[in-house]
Parts: sequence; C-alpha cells; structure tokens
Amino acid sequence: MRPEEEIEVLSRAILKEAEVDAEQLREEAKAKADAIRQRAQEEAEKERKEILDRAQQEAERLRSQALANAQLKARTLQLEHREKLLERVFDAAKQKLPAIQKRSDYNKLVAQLLREALIQLKANKAIVRADAVTQKILKDGALGELSKELKAELSMGDALEEGSGVIVDASAGHLHFDNTLETRLRRLQSSLRSAMYQVLMGEKL
Repeated sequence: MRPEEEIEVLSRAILKEAEVDAEQLREEAKAKADAIRQRAQEEAEKERKEILDRAQQEAERLRSQALANAQLKARTLQLEHREKLLERVFDAAKQKLPAIQKRSDYNKLVAQLLREALIQLKANKAIVRADAVTQKILKDGALGELSKELKAELSMGDALEEGSGVIVDASAGHLHFDNTLETRLRRLQSSLRSAMYQVLMGEKL
C-alpha cells in the first residue's frame, strides 16, 4: 500500500474513532443533563410540596387562631352580658331594701343584725350606729334587751347618713362591723352570682 493510501486509511480510522468518542460524549452529556433535569424536577417538586405543607399548616394555624379568638370574644361578650344582667338584678334588689323596714317583723331583724355584729366583734362594750328607723326600734327597747341577753354595755352613736341597719364599733373604734342591709347584700353577691345567673337563664339549680 502506498504511503498516501496508508495516510488516508489512518485518517479515516482516526475520524471514525473521533466520531465514536464524540457520540459517546454526547450520550454522556445527555445522560448527565437528563439526570440534572430529573434531580431539579424532584427538588422542585419536593420544595413545592414543602411550600404547600407550610402554607397548609399556616392556614390551619390561622384558622385555629381565628376560631379561638372568635370563641374568646363570644365568651367575653357572654360574660359582659351576664355581669350587666346580674348588676341589674342586684341594683333592683338594693332599691327594695328600704321597703324591708316597713315589714311588721323588722324589729326582729334589727335584733338579729345587732346580735350578729356583737358576736362577730366578741365585744362586751360597743357603740351602735343606725339609720333613723332602726334607731327608733333600738331605743324603744331592743338595745336594752340585747344588752341583758349578751351581757354587753351598749350605747347609741350618731345616726347613719346612708344605709339601713346597724354599724357597731368596739374597743374605742378599733373594731368595726358593718351589718347594714346594703353591706350584707354586697357580701352575698359573690356567693349568689352563679345561682342567680342559672335562675335568670331558666336553668335548674
């Protein structure tokens, strides 16, 4: 074979090998590109799912928060309504307290009010202050009878400017017990609130 022919055969062999290498490189590049594209799609899908999950969780959190806020607001409004209702009831009861003094057995109630105050103070000497109606009952005999019953030295003090019932001072004013009807009602309010609300709502106690 002549040198020219040998060179041509060699050139064709080299070109053929180059084409095979180039094709192999193209296949490898395509495979790598496909793998990169696949990974990118998987990562994009994973990220999309994570974003959707986070969005769903956030939406659920916001829904729960909104529901909790709505329930809290409803509860607050209910409690405000309850308090207003109870205040109206207790105000109405307070307005009726002066009428108690017109009852035929008010003198017995006065004796009970004074007796309770003296027992609370554990005093054998005290000054009793009362409103005008109660003062009259005390001066008409109730004060003397309780003095004998409780073996206590009782004297009348100044008239009350407001309130119905008695306020008792002992130990030179260091001991004090307010047993007016208004104060007794205030003391009862906290214990009566729940039962009173049940009655107002038509519930059975």
